[in-house]
Amino acid sequence: MAKGEGAESGSAAGLLPTGILQAGERPVQVKDEGQDRGSLFILSSSSQKESKKKNQLSICNKLCYAVGGAPYQVTGCALGFFLQIYLLDVAQVDPFSASIILFVGRAWDAITDPLVGFCISKSPWTRLGRLMPWIIFSTPLAIIAYFLIWFVPDFQQGQTLWYLLFYCLFETLVTCFHVPYSALTMFISTEQSERDSATAYRMTVEVLGTVLGTAIQGQIVGQAHTPCVQDANASTVALEGVNRTQSATSLRETQNAYLLAAGVIASIYVICAVILTLGVREQREPYETQQAKPMPFFRGLRLVMSHGPYIKLIAGFLFTSLAFMLVEGNFALFCTYTLGFRNEFQNLLLAIMFSATVTIPIWQWFLTRFGKKMAVYIGISSAVPFLILVALMESNLIVTYVVAVAAGISVAAAFLLPWSMLPDVIDDFHLKQPHIHGTEPIFFSFYVFFTKFASGVSLGISTLSLDFTGYQTRGCSQPARVKLTLKMLVTMAPIVLILIGLLLFKLYPIDEEKRRQNKKALQALREEASSSGCSDTDSTELARIL
Repeated sequence: MAKGEGAESGSAAGLLPTGILQAGERPVQVKDEGQDRGSLFILSSSSQKESKKKNQLSICNKLCYAVGGAPYQVTGCALGFFLQIYLLDVAQVDPFSASIILFVGRAWDAITDPLVGFCISKSPWTRLGRLMPWIIFSTPLAIIAYFLIWFVPDFQQGQTLWYLLFYCLFETLVTCFHVPYSALTMFISTEQSERDSATAYRMTVEVLGTVLGTAIQGQIVGQAHTPCVQDANASTVALEGVNRTQSATSLRETQNAYLLAAGVIASIYVICAVILTLGVREQREPYETQQAKPMPFFRGLRLVMSHGPYIKLIAGFLFTSLAFMLVEGNFALFCTYTLGFRNEFQNLLLAIMFSATVTIPIWQWFLTRFGKKMAVYIGISSAVPFLILVALMESNLIVTYVVAVAAGISVAAAFLLPWSMLPDVIDDFHLKQPHIHGTEPIFFSFYVFFTKFASGVSLGISTLSLDFTGYQTRGCSQPARVKLTLKMLVTMAPIVLILIGLLLFKLYPIDEEKRRQNKKALQALREEASSSGCSDTDSTELARIL
């Protein structure tokens, strides 16, 4: 039978007119079926090796990808740590209006994540990819909006609307950058180990970005001393008295310092976006190219939200992220008024972020050695003893620095682990829904949506709490109730949220054994898709020659 098939193939080639064949070509003959299978096996093995080599990322590729995470962290760190105190003490917005700005801005930021994810899922593949055009075109508009957030307009009547407008506009534009960048994790390589390694690079650069944002914003703004009123009850008299001109001049210097810091951070944003665009190229999954049409967004959303591991993961990180965001949003006011370190809080922030940057590689080693769930339990829970110490101790600068360095270890784990575990959930989803593609932006955007919405609620409530307890704008000191409220917001509330989050992580089903099983199954799926595509290509090529 094999011989007959080979002879038949040879006869078909021999029957072709010789004029059709180019000079020097010989008729193609397949000798037997065994040789054909051997050739296909060799071709399949060769294609697998080429595919694996193609999916390996160089250090340069990983660094260029990692640098793309810095803009979001640099700007987010500056806004997270300094926007609240800027609105209250520099722009002199009343606490109630400031709470509206912070809550609506964060809530709008949360809403834009799934909206942008929906638009990305409908975007076609271009020469630059499907995600890169969003990053490129959002960058120039985002830096303009960011700069205007830190500008104090001359009019007083519409200040709240000014800050609300440009805060929401910037959050929309930075979402157009960050959601596609987050989803890019799944498209830089199909190798799980390469994605994990690139994620570790990314988290290191992102924490370094927070250090950079803290250093730039804190050190530049720290050089200009924001004027304060010694007697909060006599603030009107103090402002209209002898020192009014000096106070106004000092306030203007502080406003200019915020603008200078905004200009430097905007420049970093542009540089990082350019490096990301030039150094990273998107890759499509082999089996994705065989899909006839894209997945409808709402069907994809329904499938994503019904995926159990995803819901359990975001529920756990929702509470732990909320804990760290409460600390971030109120840390400057806590150091200034509760601890009394008005001129030291920017240096304490640097200590936290520098410690986090140094320990990111350690956590990456730990999660590969002991597993990601174990890293979650150890890393995030390590913040609890230090928060308790801050709540119980008296104001002591040396002890505060020690606690700041130790807290940075837990901050590093909180940075790294969510983005390292999300790809595992997506891989698990792809195995259960192998013919559903294009859902990566939905996974990432809705994770960010829940986190940001909760953050907006927490910041709005915390700022309102300060208003209810009698916060004095530009006061050199605050009432005891305000100091106690700040201590609760920075210590006890985060402890409760962390403990709830860790309990929810007990329900998360993807452990190291499950990850290994998923990796093998996905590799088999990709090899099957590659060999299928290779077989189709061989048949097409043979038909073309004949």
